Amino acid sequence: MRPVDRRTWLAGMGAMLATPAWGSAAEAASAPVKPPRLRPGDTVGLIEPAGFVDDAFDLDLVRETIRAMGLKPKDAPHLAGRYGYLAGSDRDRAADINALYADPDVRAVFAVRGGWGCARILPLLDFATIRRHPKLLVGFSDITALHLAFAAKAGFTTVHGPNASSSWGQFSWDAFRAIAFDGATPTLSTPAGHEDRLVQRAGRIRTFRPGVARGRLLGGNLSVLAALMGTPWLPDFTGAILFIEDVSEQPYRIDRMLTQLALAGLLGRVKGVIFGQCSDCGPAGGSYGGFTLSEVLQQHLEPLGIPAFQGGQFGHVANQYSLPLGIEAEMDASAGTIRLLEPAVA
Repeated sequence: MRPVDRRTWLAGMGAMLATPAWGSAAEAASAPVKPPRLRPGDTVGLIEPAGFVDDAFDLDLVRETIRAMGLKPKDAPHLAGRYGYLAGSDRDRAADINALYADPDVRAVFAVRGGWGCARILPLLDFATIRRHPKLLVGFSDITALHLAFAAKAGFTTVHGPNASSSWGQFSWDAFRAIAFDGATPTLSTPAGHEDRLVQRAGRIRTFRPGVARGRLLGGNLSVLAALMGTPWLPDFTGAILFIEDVSEQPYRIDRMLTQLALAGLLGRVKGVIFGQCSDCGPAGGSYGGFTLSEVLQQHLEPLGIPAFQGGQFGHVANQYSLPLGIEAEMDASAGTIRLLEPAVA
């Protein structure tokens, strides 16, 4: 597998800098294109744009999961590749995305897992082809880099939801089916008394600022979002509802990343903030001698003077709802709900 040469990388970067998007400041008010909804029997592509799952048994389970949805899995050409801690070279992982978006038989694209590596391939993606063939992109965690780049460069909605290798319990499946198959516009709330032990304070929310806000849903994993600040791969967050989550990050690191978003002006441009689940995000050595996660969030979100709450049912947990990036939504910080105001699919 050949490494990416500098000339190819720079050419891709220059092309992307010139690419317009609905996420740009000039087009922030325009609505995104809606990809076609999924139907039983549709073929969907499987990609590994970041970390790898190269065990044949585990990949068989992923394909079985897709078939259980009534869909037909189609492996990307380099699926199950490996290059260090990545699922193949940057060139191969980008080529897989380009190939599946150009493939007329593929209706949507599922990321098998996250990890790290999506940001490395952004300059190598063929956004001209991707933009011509809107298809749902599904995944979370490091897939946030693709979601945000698609919002900035491709102009159609994507779905922040379970990866193909996630557990896909009934809660996650029902939430995804409503969005991707039915084109529904549900009101999403954190289920009370949920059995998932990874959900901290299950069924509870903390409101930092009450109120109702409307805007386009944008966000994902906080670490990935912060790492993309200052790059051309972010959409315009002006007037957006920002949703963020993370995993295995101590409060001081969440503090640092939120400070970065504030100093860059992003937090000052959004209409509301929803913080989801942050699994394993307690202070090292217990809560004594440092801020808790909620205290850090309060310090950053309360002064914004906009609706904000903690406890949305999304993140690195077994059960999560699907959030379509780019569509208009309404959040109620007092109730801890997100109401989708338009379908994510055509």
